[in-house]
Amino acid sequence: MSKKIMILNGSPRENGNTAALVEAFQEGAESGGHSVSRFDLQKMDIHYCLGCYGGGQDAASPCVQKDDMDKIYPIYREADIVVLATPMYYWSFSAQLKAALDRLFAVVENSNDYKSPYKECMLLMPAGDESEENFTPVINYYESLLGFLGWKDLGRVLAGGLLYVGDIEGKACLAQAKALGASIV
Repeated sequence: MSKKIMILNGSPRENGNTAALVEAFQEGAESGGHSVSRFDLQKMDIHYCLGCYGGGQDAASPCVQKDDMDKIYPIYREADIVVLATPMYYWSFSAQLKAALDRLFAVVENSNDYKSPYKECMLLMPAGDESEENFTPVINYYESLLGFLGWKDLGRVLAGGLLYVGDIEGKACLAQAKALGASIV
């Protein structure tokens, strides 16, 4: 059965290492007959969350702020799988991705019990350092996030040693990202 996949690309680099991972993943997923909606967040007008608890009034446009999140909300609602793609920034997600994630809370406000809609999730992350301990804080955050949201992890590609644009060329992580996309059933 075909899955609906939403990719949130939080890299500020349009043609960077994260974008290369996203493209490889997308190729694998589409080869399996899945539909993919990709949002390159650096090109979008997305404001940070105001913490106002004023969302949830309009299911079609749940946040009080009216910006490009209104393009993401309907795809998010329908998505079976959410792919979080981001370079590692200070042992966490990029600000672009974090802002979009925070704004998804407006969808939760549509629910009387503040329950997040169930999703399956994947993580694509390049980083400069390739040591295992470098990824530990991010993995802890990612696993905690999924635990609190009630989402299921379907896999991740953690690609170290990729500091500069183009460092990813010819690396095994591209094949890993494509295989991860192709593994979706």
